[in-house]
Amino acid sequence: MTSLSTRAKLGVVAASAVLLGAVAAGYAATAAEPARTPPPAATGDQAVTLTPGPRLLAITDRHVSSVATADPTGPRSVSGLECLRVYAAAGTGVCLKPDTPWTYQVVVLDAALHPTRTLSVPGLPNRARVSASGRMVSWTTFVGGDSYTSGGFSTRTGIIDTVTGATVTSLEEFTIKRDGRTYRNPDVNYWGVTFTADDNVFYATMSTGGKRYLVRGEVASRAVETVKENVECPSLSPDGTRIAFKEAIGADPAKGWRLSVLDLATMRVTATAETTSVDDQAAWLDDGTLAYTLRQSDGRPDVWAVAADGSGAPRLVLPGAESPSPLA
Repeated sequence: MTSLSTRAKLGVVAASAVLLGAVAAGYAATAAEPARTPPPAATGDQAVTLTPGPRLLAITDRHVSSVATADPTGPRSVSGLECLRVYAAAGTGVCLKPDTPWTYQVVVLDAALHPTRTLSVPGLPNRARVSASGRMVSWTTFVGGDSYTSGGFSTRTGIIDTVTGATVTSLEEFTIKRDGRTYRNPDVNYWGVTFTADDNVFYATMSTGGKRYLVRGEVASRAVETVKENVECPSLSPDGTRIAFKEAIGADPAKGWRLSVLDLATMRVTATAETTSVDDQAAWLDDGTLAYTLRQSDGRPDVWAVAADGSGAPRLVLPGAESPSPLA
């Protein structure tokens, strides 16, 4: 665990980067850096695979890596596959990777990290998710040029059905019900998809009119409806009862975010013990633990974990890594 002074510095760094334009610019700078050679795997490590098991998938120096869940600070396997974001479930993965220095791809992976589908996407990679069955894949990128955004940046979020091949290039194509009424506005943006167990239903963040909403959507009907305000980057628990999310402090992202959990039955929100601003889509390590990325003052990432029920204290899980995804 770092000292309080170090964690305070983390909070300052996170709070200074909350505006969308600034965040996107930061991703641009990171993405433009040449990839570093992946560190060698420790002797005896096996190749990185997405086969389900007691391992934690992550990105180390922009390369897909894995480590034993029981010993996350122990020997780490690092592949040669370069990704800016990664996620996997049921032997299927998604990698948001560079194509050229300024273009990117969504790559669907099999368990051996071989590409099965590749899609060029606009913008800078930001979020990635795979449904629990491995069938549905989603991604979010930052994009520029939308005339309605004062900062010059917005987002694009898409979904691929890996069984049928059906592709939604942007959730902005979906119809919207806000507070029970049909809603349209050219400023609508989506990010941070998380899928339910049936693969058709998902949750995501929708931004419009200066507010951010949790929305519940259906791929088949191509429609979403608002559920609750001030819910960003949702992540559905393995049992399907709760959503981990980042809650803007005072409903103002400029003040930072508190990692929190929403009970879908009661709509009750519980703040976690993590008080540092978390600008990430948390991952559930199990039904009671959340993993997320925090950056040090020099930009280096670390994966932290905290209890979902508000108890305990945050703990460092995987130093020098980001984009955590449990494989078990």
